[in-house]
Amino acid sequence: MRGLASLLATDSLVRRAGDQDGRLGRLAEALAVDGAPPMGPPSLDAAVAAAFTVGVGKADPVLAVPIAVMAAGVLAARAAQSSDTDVASRLAGAALGTTVALAVNRLVPARTPTPLRPVEPVVVPQEPRPTGAGVVAVVNPRSGGGRGARLAAAVRDLLPGAELIVLDPDDDVGAAMRAAAARAEVLGVIGGDGTVQTAAAVATQAGHPLLVFPGGTFNHFAADLGVDRLSDAVRALAQGTAIEVDVGLANGKPFLNTSSLGRYPTFVRIREQWEGRVGKPVAAAIALVLAGRRERPIRVIVDGREHLVAMMFVGNGRYQPHGFAPSWRPRLDDGRLDLRILTFDRRFALLRILASLLTGRLGRSSLYIEDDPVDLRVELPDGPAPLARDGEVGPGGTRIDYCKARRALTVYRPRRGEVGLRSPRTRRSSVAGEA
Repeated sequence: MRGLASLLATDSLVRRAGDQDGRLGRLAEALAVDGAPPMGPPSLDAAVAAAFTVGVGKADPVLAVPIAVMAAGVLAARAAQSSDTDVASRLAGAALGTTVALAVNRLVPARTPTPLRPVEPVVVPQEPRPTGAGVVAVVNPRSGGGRGARLAAAVRDLLPGAELIVLDPDDDVGAAMRAAAARAEVLGVIGGDGTVQTAAAVATQAGHPLLVFPGGTFNHFAADLGVDRLSDAVRALAQGTAIEVDVGLANGKPFLNTSSLGRYPTFVRIREQWEGRVGKPVAAAIALVLAGRRERPIRVIVDGREHLVAMMFVGNGRYQPHGFAPSWRPRLDDGRLDLRILTFDRRFALLRILASLLTGRLGRSSLYIEDDPVDLRVELPDGPAPLARDGEVGPGGTRIDYCKARRALTVYRPRRGEVGLRSPRTRRSSVAGEA
């Protein structure tokens, strides 16, 4: 997907620029060195080949070399058939394609391994349960656009000893989780990050290990845990392997992934209003525009320092990459919070932030704050603002105290080296493939 996106963007750029009265050709003439033969516009073939190769390589470096060899072979064959494109034009095309691919990667960073080798969490042995005996799993059938229901059907086949509780639209998720925990030895959950968060709180209180099936749309917690497929969860249960992870707390209320203030809670609320009518992707686009128009920056005091904040992100554990596009966590038990703030403390703040984002220099901007505290106090002197926890928006307060419950949750995860943990990139597959 990353390679194709880079290829299509490059193809469109070259074709459009080339069709507008020969704009690329005139640019090449203007850049030509005196006395040198005229250079044609950048080669479309070289541009799309470079874009595809670099795009794929940023997502999976192992594939970069064979794809580069194939691309070079195709370009050589095309060059032998035509003499219209000189070496300089091919080099210009390759440079253009590479630039576009790198820009695509900057806008949507790839999930790549951290340069540091994190200490592996200690495995907490559990009783092996190959048939699912003792497991009571709560299913949100509407999560992931119906993915939860399809996953539940596969779980019934793979774990015949497990009990599944399928939620109705009017059911209280917390009450259903507590009822399941009362007769479970292992609390399971099939749903998105909001449902998983509720299950984690109940499992922690009941002292049960948690078994997570990736049944949501994004499955952020499951992906960082290493449970990308149904088979990963089933394997961990059969092996009896689990680890202890941290739980973030915002005024005592748990979150597994992130909590946020500012425009993001409004974005989530508007998206939820529209997604039933137009679908989540279109709803997200509408929410992004409307949230930007409706919401103004809020005044907050963070550990005694006052800021005018557009967006504030607090992660349960340090996220990668740096900058205001945090995507994944190398560890779930590092004992730290991840604080990232976009402020509007200076004139022309929005233009300055946009310029920093486009040039990749957000980390050096005085309008951006990033830190990894152990705990955090946030005060809102102008009154309470909505607070989001794992994508679920609720009422906030005039003061929010963030901290960590260290290794408070025991959760199943297969051993390192097993399928689904060979790379930290997120994988997606059909339920049939997972089963």
